[in-house]
Amino acid sequence: MTPFVSRMIRASMLDVHVYEEVEADKSALGPAMAVVALSSLAGGVVLFEALGVEGMVIGTTGALIGWFIWAFMTYFIGTKLLPEPQTHADLGQLLRTIGFSSAPGLIRVLGFIPGLADPVHLIAGIWMLVAMVIAVRQALDYHSTLRAVGVCVIGWVVQVLVVGSVLLMFGGPPGP
Repeated sequence: MTPFVSRMIRASMLDVHVYEEVEADKSALGPAMAVVALSSLAGGVVLFEALGVEGMVIGTTGALIGWFIWAFMTYFIGTKLLPEPQTHADLGQLLRTIGFSSAPGLIRVLGFIPGLADPVHLIAGIWMLVAMVIAVRQALDYHSTLRAVGVCVIGWVVQVLVVGSVLLMFGGPPGP
């Protein structure tokens, strides 16, 4: 098994040690980006029928942009607004750890099975959120999981507002 696949599996298993590894591994930014892209493609399988290749490309690009915005907001909120005394992190550390926290989203590929799309997306969303909280807690060297939850929620709200504003500027999401 390749180190990349091993890290995705361990990230999906919520292994705190893999998040420490990718936090420290500056060469893991490309693989983290690949995890986000693969996860968003897995989620886009359901959209392929309605939106075609263009919808999947737009969805994947949007996911990568959303990942960067959420990581940046998490970095800013976690290191500037809500740091703990031992918090020390840079944007790259958050991009890498949050990228790998998208690994559970690969199960969304099962959403093409009739009747499974909604439950699979719900399970994947919750699983990815839990993984992100662990990733943020490790990257920001937090002792408090609750603080990591708060940082993730605040960052998510800001990301949704930014992405929503951009979509509105360009006429809304693509339609069928």
